[in-house]
Amino acid sequence: MAIEVKVPLLPESVSDATVSVWHKKPGDTVSRDENIVDLETDKVMLEVPSPSDGIIKEILKQKGSTVHAQEVLAVIDPAPAGKQAPAASKHPATAATAKPAVTTHVSTPPPLSPSARRAAAANPSIAPSVAVPVSTPVSTPVSTSERPEERVPMTRMRARIAERLLEVAQTTAMLTTFNEINMAAVMDIRQRYREKFEKKYQVRLGFMSFFVRACTEALKRSPIVNASIDGDDIVYHSYYDIGVAVSTDRGLVVPVLRNTDKLTMAQIEANIVESAEKAKVGKLSLEEMQGGTFTITNGGVFGSLVSTPLLNSPQCAILGMHKIQERPVVEHGQIVIRPMMYVALSYDHRLIDGKESVTFLVTIKELLEDPTRLMLEI
Repeated sequence: MAIEVKVPLLPESVSDATVSVWHKKPGDTVSRDENIVDLETDKVMLEVPSPSDGIIKEILKQKGSTVHAQEVLAVIDPAPAGKQAPAASKHPATAATAKPAVTTHVSTPPPLSPSARRAAAANPSIAPSVAVPVSTPVSTPVSTSERPEERVPMTRMRARIAERLLEVAQTTAMLTTFNEINMAAVMDIRQRYREKFEKKYQVRLGFMSFFVRACTEALKRSPIVNASIDGDDIVYHSYYDIGVAVSTDRGLVVPVLRNTDKLTMAQIEANIVESAEKAKVGKLSLEEMQGGTFTITNGGVFGSLVSTPLLNSPQCAILGMHKIQERPVVEHGQIVIRPMMYVALSYDHRLIDGKESVTFLVTIKELLEDPTRLMLEI
């Protein structure tokens, strides 16, 4: 009896999915629990495993199809996993469709490309019959124009990101304040303790754990920045769940670090690495990206010197990190070179006033320029 491969139950708030990639085709052998198709939702990728050993008999939902929970995607013939798809018949009856042993084709040369025609006109010694046309990639539409275009639909995640960003721009009173941080003290700590830290905890000591710790302490001192708006109410959160934005081939995702006030530097770094790895292969669950109270995004890894990050609704604030660059600054009346980073805090002005946003950002600056304060919480 044939076995049906069905769409699994979708995460809460997700109504449908799109067939993204088939890893098997009809006639292919599959093993139980082997991933055979990826489904894309607005927020996560879902793998659909084979329910049994067998051979793919039929695919019912092709790539790009919109599907719902429990819809049948494919049918499997429950043959032994080692059984191969039947080979093509060699019966004489099929001889009419077989290729002759020796075949001679005579055809006219293909039309020359515009560039080939121009070359031939400029140099008559070039024989038109030996000009080779330029092949066109399968994904690029054939066009008589020398300026071809390609139109492809947005992925579900890209469309959802676009929708959310537009919603933020239209429904919040977003404003951004800037400051700069002398990163010399943090860089010195990393340089001195990097090897010991990695040897003990089996994880690299990065900049992000310093920023997560500094933001957590600053949120304690400025509860309004950790709050959100719900209708006409202000919701104050007594916990600190900080999202760390991760760039992937499919778009930006924001896994959330829970209860950052209770995490050590090593735990923060380990969680960031795990989340980033899962994000890049589409393994993050919806639960791992929900419920944050504040977000940090680092455009500096791509070379950005300064930017205005957009809010991650319904949160009311987001911190943007940027590239560390040596610049001349004045210290005690002297011009010196220091590794400086511009930081940006975007916030919803409906909830957070300018004084509170500036105070919050200055707190982060002070904590990172004198990291001892992070340990002493002063």
